[in-house]
Amino acid sequence: MIRADALRTVLAGAAFAGLLAIGGPAGSAQAAFARPTDVPGSSRAEARAGTAAAHRVVTFVEEYSRAVLHQSGETPRAVRERFLTPHLNVRLDAWASEHGADPVFRAQNVPSEWSVQQVGEEHGFASIRFTEYWGGGGGQEVWYTVRLGDLRIVELNDAPAF
Repeated sequence: MIRADALRTVLAGAAFAGLLAIGGPAGSAQAAFARPTDVPGSSRAEARAGTAAAHRVVTFVEEYSRAVLHQSGETPRAVRERFLTPHLNVRLDAWASEHGADPVFRAQNVPSEWSVQQVGEEHGFASIRFTEYWGGGGGQEVWYTVRLGDLRIVELNDAPAF
């Protein structure tokens, strides 16, 4: 069993090294986590490979975007209920009322692209930096805190939680 795991690790490392040699680090990360750009409302998401919390944020943002753009059968609120804690949902509703904008994207529209990176981990929580990029230029960071035990998003701020 240990030999098979070691061989699998060596093969995966060799495949990754081959990707880096062909496209460089940026190309391989983009290829691994990019959505097709010819799909309406598509965005590019990058995540540090192997980070479950970053992947969870990517999945949430993709599903939430489709709901906001009416490209799925779910409402944005329903998507939020599946990924976020009830307390965070209440706070986001209050934020939306106060600011007149989408509480997740912190804007009135959906970003054209985004990137996601886990930047910290403490006491069972991961800090995720979500950077939105807008079609007209510019970007904005929103910080997520993900509880690692169940991968629930427990916080969403304009500044990092830790």
